[in-house]
Amino acid sequence: MLGAKMAKSDGKVTKDEVSAFKEVFHIPPEEMKNVGRIFDQAKRDARGFEPYARQLGKLFSREPQVLEELLNGLFHIARADGDVTPEELDFLNGVAREFGLSDNDWQRIKASNYGPDAADPYSILGISRDSSDEEIKKAYRQLVRDNHPDKLVAQGMPEEFINVANDKLARINEAYDKISRQRGLR
Repeated sequence: MLGAKMAKSDGKVTKDEVSAFKEVFHIPPEEMKNVGRIFDQAKRDARGFEPYARQLGKLFSREPQVLEELLNGLFHIARADGDVTPEELDFLNGVAREFGLSDNDWQRIKASNYGPDAADPYSILGISRDSSDEEIKKAYRQLVRDNHPDKLVAQGMPEEFINVANDKLARINEAYDKISRQRGLR
């Protein structure tokens, strides 16, 4: 439901967004027709996502990494047509709030989904520019632990989420590398 509403949040649903939805959310062939009906209903209007997001937030309140991966999947859908619009960002921010994620978590997730060339590498790591070298290393190590695909596999996450996690981990590594080069960290 959230994936379909994400696709509709900028007013139009593209084939690229539908393809991205299928990449993120593996649908068994026997369920495709039912999911198609739900998707068609949800994509009529992006409003009304809050109860679904809130329910997921409660369901996974003790597993925030699952919620982050779901949000990363929604970002994947938003990027599918080549541009993340302000309306899509508003939708994603609303989902993050309903999930119960902090504003700092939202800023970090948002930054990590733009990549280090288009976003501040410090934001991707969830730290400030005046953080010490040790704070930077600590934040980086924690993000690697939290987002490592092996950990997600152990949690039973589907392969599609693992693929998104690989991309996210690459952005985290690129951000850390960029900061390391700037600061001469080893």
